[in-house]
Amino acid sequence: MIRLRIRKIWTWALSLMVVLLVVVLAGSAYLLNFALSPQHRSVDEALARLYKHHAYVRPWVDSLKTVSAIHDTMVVINGTRLHAAYIPAPRTSHKVAFLIHGYKDCYAMMLHVGYIYHHLGYNLFLPDLYAHGESEGNHIRMGWLDRLDVMQWVHIANAKFRGDSTSTQMVVHGISMGAATAMCLSGMPQPPFVKCYVEDCGYTSVHDEFEHELKQMYGLPAFPILNVASAMCKMKYGWNFEEASPIQQVKKSHLPMLVIHGTADDFVPTWMAQPIYDAKPSPKQIYMAPGSAHARSLADHREAYTRIITQFTHTYIK
Repeated sequence: MIRLRIRKIWTWALSLMVVLLVVVLAGSAYLLNFALSPQHRSVDEALARLYKHHAYVRPWVDSLKTVSAIHDTMVVINGTRLHAAYIPAPRTSHKVAFLIHGYKDCYAMMLHVGYIYHHLGYNLFLPDLYAHGESEGNHIRMGWLDRLDVMQWVHIANAKFRGDSTSTQMVVHGISMGAATAMCLSGMPQPPFVKCYVEDCGYTSVHDEFEHELKQMYGLPAFPILNVASAMCKMKYGWNFEEASPIQQVKKSHLPMLVIHGTADDFVPTWMAQPIYDAKPSPKQIYMAPGSAHARSLADHREAYTRIITQFTHTYIK
């Protein structure tokens, strides 16, 4: 009788373990697919969204279209066709603003930032990251492997705009996942023409960001779903959530960086800004946009944002 009871307990326990394992595996696979599925947002969709919060950009974009000033370029990197747009400065210039869009967006979603730089006399270069916009790709890489593509893109941008100069002078400016991409890039050996970085509401690491989203959206702890999803990502795509760490890259970055974050950001939470700033060796600067939600600092504080960007870049780009 006792043996039969013990056997039933073990059977029940094993069944429960199998059910839990299936739930964890299914949940992890769902997370991986939900978070990293490609998004090819069109330029028209992006512009419609952009104009809702930045209507002043429309006449400028229309004028660029009228004179065919927005150009497309394609490059093949590791067998994948990647797209970028570029816009020459109003007058011949060696200054370049390299602008990196956010999660599930495309290059056009950075035109409100481009508006600032273009009016400061900069050439603009705006890539569609892997699996975004018009670029091919089978999954979103959260800025980590994107840093390798972007390093090739910055050299292409330099060659396109250097003219008779030996090189350009370039600022790399990203928002959200684009900011994470910029930070990941900043920790690599830098070409001499990259002079400074601006990261607007980037996350400390992919693990930290997904942990926040699991809790925020589903009320779930990171373990074990996030750990299993990270291992799945490694097996399927060759990288994991822990290694994809902008804050670790920032520790190796010695070029000037401006950190921007909204104080009411609950998507990439505000608390992430300070550790990033603390990890970054000098020179560095931080601007906390009062009351701004995720990626809203420019929309809410256009004058202050423009002034801070202008002063920061003018210090390092002449």
